[in-house]
Amino acid sequence: MADNATAPSGAAAAIRGADPIDVLVIGAGPAGIAAATAAAEAGSRVLVIDDNPAPGGQIWRGGGAAGAAGAALRRLAACGAAVVPGTAVVSVGPGPAVVVRGPHGADERESLVRLAPRRVVLATGARERFVPFPGWTTPGVVGAGGLQALVKQGLDVAGRRVVVAGSGPLLLAVGELVVQRGGRLVAIAEQAGAWRLARFGAGLLAAPSKLAQALSLRRAIGPVLRPGCFPIAVRPAAAGLVVTLRAGGPGRERDTELACDILAAGFGLVPNTEVARALGCRIGAAGVWVDQWQRTSVGDVLAAGECTGVGGLEKSLVEGRRAGLVAAGREREADRLRAPAHRARRFAARLERTFALDPRLATLADDETIVCRCEDVAAGRLRGFTGWREAKLLSRVGMGPCQGRVCGTCTAVVFGWTCDDVRPPLVPVPVGSLSMAPER
Repeated sequence: MADNATAPSGAAAAIRGADPIDVLVIGAGPAGIAAATAAAEAGSRVLVIDDNPAPGGQIWRGGGAAGAAGAALRRLAACGAAVVPGTAVVSVGPGPAVVVRGPHGADERESLVRLAPRRVVLATGARERFVPFPGWTTPGVVGAGGLQALVKQGLDVAGRRVVVAGSGPLLLAVGELVVQRGGRLVAIAEQAGAWRLARFGAGLLAAPSKLAQALSLRRAIGPVLRPGCFPIAVRPAAAGLVVTLRAGGPGRERDTELACDILAAGFGLVPNTEVARALGCRIGAAGVWVDQWQRTSVGDVLAAGECTGVGGLEKSLVEGRRAGLVAAGREREADRLRAPAHRARRFAARLERTFALDPRLATLADDETIVCRCEDVAAGRLRGFTGWREAKLLSRVGMGPCQGRVCGTCTAVVFGWTCDDVRPPLVPVPVGSLSMAPER
């Protein structure tokens, strides 16, 4: 199979081709790229699908031909795996089979295609976690990762005042990008306290590359980092926005108002587990459960990267390569990567501890604060329900195009609910495309 990452019509032909698929990789971020490359170089026939217009995922979006991203993408292009962008999983089963919505042109009717690979590698990544607070749906307020993606895709932030708020290492990366593109970085409000950040930083002494990266980010953003601080409200003003930040522990809170043009607020990442749950895979506390070989609880289904637990680029790459090798029957080669995989999982656990959310964040949404943006459902409408399923049945929360991907994580923070129901279609599908193509 040839690489079709830049030719949608060729990609559509590849996805409907006659060749059987040994390994289907779902997701073309770093983990998916590593898995596909390893499996294809080991002799497997590999198909990679991703719902983005090009491989790379969020972290390598717009990365160009330089550095690790360019090297990985060139290796993917040379390994023989077919890459089909603009393709999303709609439903699954039986077994590891999946139904996908393939790429289509403006004059071509969207169609569904059933794929029946011998093995599947889930590399579905993670998405941003939002915490609702008064005004978070105001124009000019975006996710931290959302701002990163927009800037990489050409949004001009030169001269614009930007406040970045929430939690996690992504905040520093977004702040650095804003500065690089000429934006005025007003503040980075990190809800984790200074002591936790210092302890996390001290732990990086054992990982020189991560320490160097952290120090580089810190130098780039300057003295605007505010530990133990989080947004509690934002409102429109005559010249942009006014965001209220709260600092200090319980009983010692102090609030500060900052003027800005853009508020980028994101509270870490949560694994994308919808496809895994639809396949029947066991979900653990961190994400999709996997054994020492990256195998899930479902036969012939493996998982790698952020969907198994948020841990950064190195975890995604090593887990992806191991999953690809195991899927290709190269367990002995995969076993050589056991030590770095173990280190990556330890680092992921430290990330989770360091950036665990302050319980006060669950109390920010008042009765008028929108929780479900798709269906315009406010927090007051949801109070009194016993759980996600009851709320969904009686209030339409989670019934919009995002299918609970945003509001499900919001209700997990505010109400402690678990959003565990997954039903097809996993993504919105036009009625006209509900004619199933023959099974491969």
